[in-house]
Amino acid sequence: MIDDIYITIVRKRRLHFYFVLLFFKIVDMLYKTRGIVLHSIPYNDRYYIIYMYTEAFGRASYLVSRSRGKKSTVSKALFMPLSILDMEVEHKNKRDLHRIRETKLCFPFNELFTDPVKNVVALFLAEVVLRVVKETEPDPRLFDYLCRSIQLLEISEKGIANFHLVFLLQLLSYLGVFPNTEGYEEGAYFDMQNGIFQRHLPSHRHYLNREESQVFARLFRISYENMSLYSFSRQERVDIIHRILEYYRLHLPEVGELKSVSIMQTLFN
Repeated sequence: MIDDIYITIVRKRRLHFYFVLLFFKIVDMLYKTRGIVLHSIPYNDRYYIIYMYTEAFGRASYLVSRSRGKKSTVSKALFMPLSILDMEVEHKNKRDLHRIRETKLCFPFNELFTDPVKNVVALFLAEVVLRVVKETEPDPRLFDYLCRSIQLLEISEKGIANFHLVFLLQLLSYLGVFPNTEGYEEGAYFDMQNGIFQRHLPSHRHYLNREESQVFARLFRISYENMSLYSFSRQERVDIIHRILEYYRLHLPEVGELKSVSIMQTLFN
């Protein structure tokens, strides 16, 4: 009799312990995080894959249903490039694809998605981040920089033609490949391979001539606050963006060829 009671108690405790573990396992899968939309592609007839940069997990990919039913808690309309979202997600470290349970916009963007110029700039910036940011570890400084830049793009009225230049140059410091710009003096060459200004012609081909180097020495002082003061012709801006991207490819080979560059070049005179 006593043995039966003991066995029953043990079984109940084990069952209780099992449910406690199961509860914490389920709870452990659900997280709150902000995320920046970078790109979306169809996965199959039922789902999209949404590539995002998140505050809690760094780079992450999520499955989102194509269903537009009334009971759906996740709207595909929210996943425009550079949307900043508040999300509740299921996240497992050993998975490549995760699930979004609920989401809403952090900031109500308007011009970013309706203004044709800002929309193309947003597509370009999203493609750049998609290519260069691969880390699946959180980086609060980088996430804050991206959020701040996106919000500034929404509200900026002047200097939009230079916005992508500021973004690319400042992003270099968060990626750990910002050049040493303090050594410039008139007549110096910018050695892109080593990220320095020097008096003598580099022994390799990855450098800027003296005129280009002078432009870049000035350009490295550009910011969101003063970008409206910088004036370039269309051809100068095309040359500058190509040189910046050449520097990116030297230090971050995964950049490759960006599809949105040609669209960007047709925008600004």
